[in-house]
Amino acid sequence: MTVLAPRLSLAAALLTLLGLLHPAAARSSDEFSFDLAAFEKKPLEWGGFAEIKFEHMDIGQNSALARLNLYDQPRADLERLSTALQLDGRYSRDSMTVNWVVTATAQQDQLAWADTADIYEAALELKPSPSISITAGKKSYKWGKGYAWNPAGLINRPKDANNPEEALEGYIGAEVDLIRSMDGPLRTMALTGVALPVWQGVNEDFGEENHVNLAAKLYLLYRDTDIDLMLFEGDSRSSRYGIDFSRNLATNFEIHGELAYIPALQQSVLQDNNTLASRERSALSTLLGLRYLNETDLTTIIEYFHNGGGYSEGELAQFLSLIQDGYTEFLASGSESLLDQADLVSQRGYGRAQPGRNYFYVKLTQKEPFDLLYVSPGLTAIVNLDDESWSLSPELAYTGWTNWELRLRLSLTQGDALTEFGSKMFHNKGEIRLRYFF
Repeated sequence: MTVLAPRLSLAAALLTLLGLLHPAAARSSDEFSFDLAAFEKKPLEWGGFAEIKFEHMDIGQNSALARLNLYDQPRADLERLSTALQLDGRYSRDSMTVNWVVTATAQQDQLAWADTADIYEAALELKPSPSISITAGKKSYKWGKGYAWNPAGLINRPKDANNPEEALEGYIGAEVDLIRSMDGPLRTMALTGVALPVWQGVNEDFGEENHVNLAAKLYLLYRDTDIDLMLFEGDSRSSRYGIDFSRNLATNFEIHGELAYIPALQQSVLQDNNTLASRERSALSTLLGLRYLNETDLTTIIEYFHNGGGYSEGELAQFLSLIQDGYTEFLASGSESLLDQADLVSQRGYGRAQPGRNYFYVKLTQKEPFDLLYVSPGLTAIVNLDDESWSLSPELAYTGWTNWELRLRLSLTQGDALTEFGSKMFHNKGEIRLRYFF
């Protein structure tokens, strides 16, 4: 695993220190021996996890998305059992490194069975010198400093704001990194260039096919502030530009921000006659956040996100009204025409996660409260600031068994019928997940 080398180096340092401080070592250096070879970095490092998860979901009987997805098979609840396996690792030899992340999932509920097997990452990295690296293959990009969202992540896949630390599938491309260290206020510069092709069977979900797109990121470490300048140019998507920063104001207090600008965003918009039209406009997205760890090991993450490419409160309400009208039509005549149109509108952008304009995010995690060993409660809240709907997810994690993690989570949503979270298919969801790390 990628964290193995730092942990082994730390372990080696601690064992050496203990040996030097031990009285026996002071009496006779001949009695002390230490095998550094045992802590050398191994060419092959691998790991991953296997998990099983059970979910019970209460369906919103009058919610728009429940009516869109279950209009012909209404039900009060849904139970789902799923399993997942993730394998990740790296193999290094001389100046060559191969990285990979492979996942497989399977799930069953009362409606359907589904399974997937995906290669999230598979990339070859060559490092001809300490300041140059070349990577080719499939790689997941993590541009941006935000925790729940990354508006400046111009070639990222969007995160799940409820599980932002989970691995994401990458894109196939080629990358060159140039790094330079200096003395003075500007301590480090790093330039990353990425070529991202979109062909039939290659990155098809990135945008329009038969184009090779270019992206670049300039990283600067200036007076203890991390800064990135980013741009994307290509014909698969419109041009876009980004900047981010991150700085520690104190040992346990970090602030970060992002800004992204798209001069000509192409967007599908629902019209009054329920048809879709294309709209082009400029979009400015911003994010500002902080992360704070206090003396009681309470971690607080707060972020405000303005989604310049999102839909207004009225535009989202119009989409949800179309679903309700379609459901009424289906009950009256059996016609699915309006529901089919609503499904198309959903696929064109209205149905994506957080499609609105302004959001507020809070995540609280407390490590071992009241001296309860291996127990970490947490709470995640996401608020749509425009329509005032929200989701709230309390959770509890237990890690008392070696290499095991048990997580209990409850997700609640609240809002009026024509709001984002009030229209969710599931109003309440309980989850129990058992994950084994290896």
